[in-house]
Amino acid sequence: MRTIVITGGTDGIGQALARTLLGRGDQVVVVGRNAAKGTAFLDAANRAGAGGRAFFLQAELSLVSENERVVASVTERFAAIDGLVLGARHYRSARRETSEGFEENFALFYLSRYVLGHGLTSLLEKGANPVIVNIAGPGADISVVRWDDLQLRRFYHGGAALGQGGKLNDLLGVAFVAAHEHGAVRYVLVHPGIVATSFSGDYDEAAAAAVADLKKAGKTVDESVRQILPLLDAPPPDPLSAFVEGRRISVDGPSFSGSAASRMEGITRRLLAREPTGGRRRAVAE
Repeated sequence: MRTIVITGGTDGIGQALARTLLGRGDQVVVVGRNAAKGTAFLDAANRAGAGGRAFFLQAELSLVSENERVVASVTERFAAIDGLVLGARHYRSARRETSEGFEENFALFYLSRYVLGHGLTSLLEKGANPVIVNIAGPGADISVVRWDDLQLRRFYHGGAALGQGGKLNDLLGVAFVAAHEHGAVRYVLVHPGIVATSFSGDYDEAAAAAVADLKKAGKTVDESVRQILPLLDAPPPDPLSAFVEGRRISVDGPSFSGSAASRMEGITRRLLAREPTGGRRRAVAE
């Protein structure tokens, strides 16, 4: 029996994936911020006879401190995990900063995945055939990164925030395998395409209309799960791989630049630094 941790697992793709894995006999830990949806997930697992293998951790993953708490909780509860699926994200038409001082898309879509991936690596290394599946949007041009304004203090747009976040996750994958080059964990970047899912977000009128059209055109969540399951069951042997709608793409070239990944790694480490006194997190102005 494998143990798989899924963020964003109370809705959409994550929920469908969690349900499928439980049905196959795996143990699933779902992380989300909505307590009611978490309870519904556990109730459904109980009705299906899988309650003993289903777990829910409530956490606000846009807060770095909450991600650190999740790492501690999973580490305390499980001796090993076999897979980590990173799927939580939330669109915002208007820019919003978290209580820790980070732009929320940047915090949830990038920093959360950084903290959870690195923080749970030691448990993954104890698992069988361990893999991190990062559902982001690999392959975008590196030019979408606003190096002088990573948290989009100027000219904010929700779509631009998510587009840049997808690229930062590409760089996260590159930096992760460089940091753990002798480890067993494989890192897989996945773009399932347009999926008729919940599209978690707070939308203005124009964005809401666009989302309504996307839901009509998108594939089903079950179709996206069929793309992801083989990557959990038998990850590619390469340390880093990327897939767009089931088609493997190259992780060579400028879109997956090692120097850009190293640059982002350095910025991230500074962003996650704590003040030497008081333990309060500081958000620097990248």
